[in-house]
Amino acid sequence: MNDRASSDPAATEGRKGQHIDTVLGRDVAAKGVTTGFERFFFEHRALPELSLDEVDIGIELFGRRLAAPLLISSMTGGTARARDINRRLAEAAQSLGIAMGLGSQRAAVENPDLADTYRVRDVAPDILLFANLGAVQLALGYGVDEAQRAVDMIEADALFLHLNPLQEAVQPEGDRDWRGLYDGIEALCRALPVPVAVKEVGNGIAAGIARRLADCGVAAIDVAGAGGTSWSEVEAHRESDPLLARVAHGFAGWGIPTALALAEAKRAVPELPVFASGGIRDGVDAAKAIRLGAALCGTAAPALGGANETAEAARDRMEQLARQLRIACFCTGSADLAALRRATLRRAGDWSVVEG
Repeated sequence: MNDRASSDPAATEGRKGQHIDTVLGRDVAAKGVTTGFERFFFEHRALPELSLDEVDIGIELFGRRLAAPLLISSMTGGTARARDINRRLAEAAQSLGIAMGLGSQRAAVENPDLADTYRVRDVAPDILLFANLGAVQLALGYGVDEAQRAVDMIEADALFLHLNPLQEAVQPEGDRDWRGLYDGIEALCRALPVPVAVKEVGNGIAAGIARRLADCGVAAIDVAGAGGTSWSEVEAHRESDPLLARVAHGFAGWGIPTALALAEAKRAVPELPVFASGGIRDGVDAAKAIRLGAALCGTAAPALGGANETAEAARDRMEQLARQLRIACFCTGSADLAALRRATLRRAGDWSVVEG
């Protein structure tokens, strides 16, 4: 989860706990906007000419082999409760052979006593693991040293820089100055020895921004579009001032639908892996995302709900997605993900075939 860190460990832990409770206990879904995946449907293959057991949904990414193109998206850290959640999520990721991102590590960069709440390598030695820092910190003094500390802290394979301007804008304590970030991202991409990926947190990345980020040298882009959890809604529910809460609620429908952001970003940066997250709730959505160009599909809130209980519950949530994705491949006659990317996908309403 993505918020400002505090030099007060108690304040940091309290805020992280509030985020977990709010996501799990309140209605923080986007309002008036959907992911857009419901606008597409696959042409069903009544005779798939395949064995379901032989369908291969594995991929290679950043030097790791994944059994499925799934990512447990960045969520939390910085509190004892988050440590347990992260370790359960990591156990699930290890068991299923999928990727995982940690929550924003600024808290632990500034207070090393919190670093253990992010560490999961001992339970997940083989997963593709993403460190995470807020990109805005590059405008506020962070650089290669802090980014390297975040990576080293968790033995990460890559680094996410998250973009959350709306969330910061509706937080009373949020970071308001977002100038100069392209230069900071470019410098970090040049200097850091691991791949740097840039992600939104639920409002989408437009095609033009994706292109400019690619020109800065980023290794991947997670569009993290609208239609899933709304972080302006999360902040609205945390806000004690009624005026500020109403301001935040006004952005519940803000953002680029995930399917649209994905398709346009992939056209803008065909040379880069583009990840899809934001409202992906099942493996059918994941299959549609892959057909529209996604290299990796991320989900957060459903996995968090499971990890708040047990590692087995978190594993079940993610295994459900993987099984559904495999069946979607089977029922489109796709032996692997390369074939799925060529499967016939139609637009609901006019029933036209999606090109590409």
